[in-house]
Amino acid sequence: MKKIVSVLVFVLALVSCQDQQKIAFIDNGEVINAYQEKIDIETKYKLKDEDFKKRADSIGQAFQLEVQNFQLGATKLSERKQQEQGQALGQKQQLLQQQLQREQQNLTNQFNVEMDSVVNRVEDFVSAYGKTNGYSFILGRNEAGSVLYGTEANDITKIIIEAINTDYKNKQ
Repeated sequence: MKKIVSVLVFVLALVSCQDQQKIAFIDNGEVINAYQEKIDIETKYKLKDEDFKKRADSIGQAFQLEVQNFQLGATKLSERKQQEQGQALGQKQQLLQQQLQREQQNLTNQFNVEMDSVVNRVEDFVSAYGKTNGYSFILGRNEAGSVLYGTEANDITKIIIEAINTDYKNKQ
């Protein structure tokens, strides 16, 4: 009996001597949305999108003017010539629409690639931050509910936001 108690005391002493694991969590969405690089990329693509829309409107207006000119002069043309020019305008319209759709898709793809890179950089930063600061775990809270509850003391979202934005500013 004495040996069992001694063993239990020894085991309890070993367990109590172990280091406590350092665990924290961040709000993933809040970190991403407050990350200055993400904000800069959104601003850049908003400007590119506005430029694209202006250019598309300009192309559309020029084409409409061409159609109007055709309609005004169509009465002077033979029926065959009217059909030929009408078909040519239809083909031109189709080509312009396809070109603009490709450009819009390219812009969207470029934006998505850059945003994926931002998410990867945030994940890498949080991982490095956790290693550097002795965390065993840094959990991510999101809408799916990966962290349903956590005390404010364990929420390092603001600390991560400040640190990642400082890091981004220093790299510019």
